[in-house]
Amino acid sequence: MAVIPGDIAQAFIRRETAVGPVTSARHRRIAMIYGAMCIFGMLPTILGMSPSLQAAGLGLWIPGGGFLAVGGWAILLFMLTLALFALAVFAWFGAGMVIAPIIVWLGSALLAGKMVGEQSWFLAPYFVAAIVAGIGIYAYQRQQARKTAELAKLEARKRSIGTAIAEAIEVAAPVPAMAERELTPDELAASRYALDRALQPIGQMNGYDKVDQFQTSALRYQINHLGYGLGMLQCMYTPSFHGYLSQAQRNLIELYLDRRIWGYWLWESAWGHLNLTDPDPAAKDNIMLTGWFGIQLCMYMSTTGDRRYAAPGSLPFRRNMHRVFHHDAHTIAQSVAKNFLDSEFCLYPCEPNWIYPICNHYGMTSLKIYDRVFGTKYVPSVLDRWLKNLDTEFTDYSGSIIGLRSSLTGISFPFPAADALFAGFENCFAPDRAQRMWATARQDLKYIIKSDETGAKRLSIPGKGFDFGNYKSGYTGVYATLMDTAREFGDYEIADAALRALDRDCGRADDGGVLRYSKGSNLSNAMAMRARIHRRDDFRRTIAEGPPEASLRGPILTDAKYPEVLVARAFSNGDDLELVLYPGAKPGPHEIRIERLRPGAKYAMRNDSEHAFAVDDNGTASLSVELHGRTPIHIVPAV
Repeated sequence: MAVIPGDIAQAFIRRETAVGPVTSARHRRIAMIYGAMCIFGMLPTILGMSPSLQAAGLGLWIPGGGFLAVGGWAILLFMLTLALFALAVFAWFGAGMVIAPIIVWLGSALLAGKMVGEQSWFLAPYFVAAIVAGIGIYAYQRQQARKTAELAKLEARKRSIGTAIAEAIEVAAPVPAMAERELTPDELAASRYALDRALQPIGQMNGYDKVDQFQTSALRYQINHLGYGLGMLQCMYTPSFHGYLSQAQRNLIELYLDRRIWGYWLWESAWGHLNLTDPDPAAKDNIMLTGWFGIQLCMYMSTTGDRRYAAPGSLPFRRNMHRVFHHDAHTIAQSVAKNFLDSEFCLYPCEPNWIYPICNHYGMTSLKIYDRVFGTKYVPSVLDRWLKNLDTEFTDYSGSIIGLRSSLTGISFPFPAADALFAGFENCFAPDRAQRMWATARQDLKYIIKSDETGAKRLSIPGKGFDFGNYKSGYTGVYATLMDTAREFGDYEIADAALRALDRDCGRADDGGVLRYSKGSNLSNAMAMRARIHRRDDFRRTIAEGPPEASLRGPILTDAKYPEVLVARAFSNGDDLELVLYPGAKPGPHEIRIERLRPGAKYAMRNDSEHAFAVDDNGTASLSVELHGRTPIHIVPAV
């Protein structure tokens, strides 16, 4: 049995509260504001003031409450106002529209004051008080029931955590050596899904889902995940291949600057921050852009050595002909770090007011890779406080991370979150915590692993599922996420069960050499592509270690035509270049170009036979290679 690190085994302690000091302060503040509203709202009735003021005052107790004072048919407006208020809260949640609930609540109170006649309905204050009390009692009972269930789950976890961690460590496959890294034909076909989208002319988005730009189907997330998959592929399989793989990543980065991608922030700044003059997308809040984009930028720069996006102003977010927000990799990272430091929660919002811990995990991961690439120390400067606040402000009684909390009110709202969702990110900057999170997630996953008719293990989740990339039914994204995380921790049994479910349930299609899932969104397919090529610690190594040093100085493959030439492996040990190529369409001769060779030197290309060739004065050579199925090629200095 594997040895369990003591600090992981003791990770679960009894939580007497799931409300940290910052959250508690927000709760007290909102309670005081609401208490003041109720006092001011009842004073006109107590003091016998005008019916208009009495109706408006009751409207401060609950949205639409003033319509009860109007009486008659206007009582129907009370129900309508509650429905509108629910929509306003959804707009507040979905797009950071902080002003929407305020407008509905206060607007309905003013309208009721205008509508009331010479006398308000005398029973209205009692009905309003009873409704508010009923809602309060119901909310309290639900909160207590949830607390009881979470504490019971905590006790069960405390009893099993040691064994769970030991099992997770025991079944984990070893980290694969670089000598073993080579894409299979299926993995090449999956990578073509991402390449086909990324290699479109910048500005074209064929194959993308265009639903909304505020929530999970937004184009920015599709671009990010396509970039993550290609970046990890390059780091782990082909660090010595630039060519169309690097071009694809640059295309995605530059597509991100299109106003269609980031223009949502112009609206969110207006109705969330009341900022109409300077809605810089990488200034205050908006970690759903800076944190996510920062990973993508640094993945590219880390693996290729290309620092073009570190140049001042190299990432211009153009609002119009007259206003451009000039950014670069440094200002993006500085924004993440500054927002962490400035936020009382340490974690900070995506939309104005809403703090999603998952987006903040992207943000911390972006600082981790930025620190490595540029030698800064942002992560050490903030990580301890960040983890402490994650535990005290964003963790429930069971020890699981809360999906969403309002920074203004401190109220948590239901949003899908699971330990598996966070574990892969924490493996990059807090590996002990990540191991514990994966162990608990793995325990939960055992309940959805079933045997199919052949006896093979597969994941099986009841219901129709939900695809966050297009808001349709389906499990492509869920299966891909679980497969991706399982492989990060070397749990290939669970990963293979997820892959089997993907292939059988999600409409696997192999169209012209491109592997995709017809029942999944573009976002889910991008995630499935990365999950398929993932092996143990690949994400952590891409973020925290980067490619082998030799690949940054040795020979590189810089030109191969896509999709005619598919690159399954490209590694340099310093002087040589190991390639494994496949024909993407027809077998036969294909041209490739090698750079960073020794200028004027003699090299040999070894395949089935050995062919000598000369290098020009720029260290470049163009070669013709015969591709028939899997074709290994070794470029070495001539003896």
